[in-house]
Amino acid sequence: MMKTVIDPATVVALAFADGGYVDPASVPETTIAVAEERWLIPVIGGEMHAALLEGSHADFREEYVAPVVALYTRLLMMPDLGVQTGQCGLTVPSSSTFEAAPVERTRIAARSLRHRARTLLHRMSRHLDDHAAEFPEYDPEKNILKRCSTDGNIVQIR
Repeated sequence: MMKTVIDPATVVALAFADGGYVDPASVPETTIAVAEERWLIPVIGGEMHAALLEGSHADFREEYVAPVVALYTRLLMMPDLGVQTGQCGLTVPSSSTFEAAPVERTRIAARSLRHRARTLLHRMSRHLDDHAAEFPEYDPEKNILKRCSTDGNIVQIR
């Protein structure tokens, strides 16, 4: 079992609460770990991440970290949600009541999800900066958002 700041059930509750059912068993812990490595740790740093894994800062983890990791996990899962891998290779489910979303609609949904996740990531970063005394493991110098970010088509160097 992989150690991550949230579990698959939390990902489903926070990122898939739009009416459809997703089984928590279908959320790979490896995907949660990838979301943490790719988006969370570059902002909060390794020491802060380790503290969260050990159970520190539970309120911060629940209010700020969990939504970020959940949305980025869903973003990573999107390409695989409509396909299954088996003995026949990649297959897609067939049903008389549902059909796969067109590629353009999938792109729009992914872009929207990415914007929401990035907004929550910035919110989390601002909270860390505004309450730095409460988080001794956090080093603002290591926060990648403090160096450079793109918002829309604007590159911001801080």
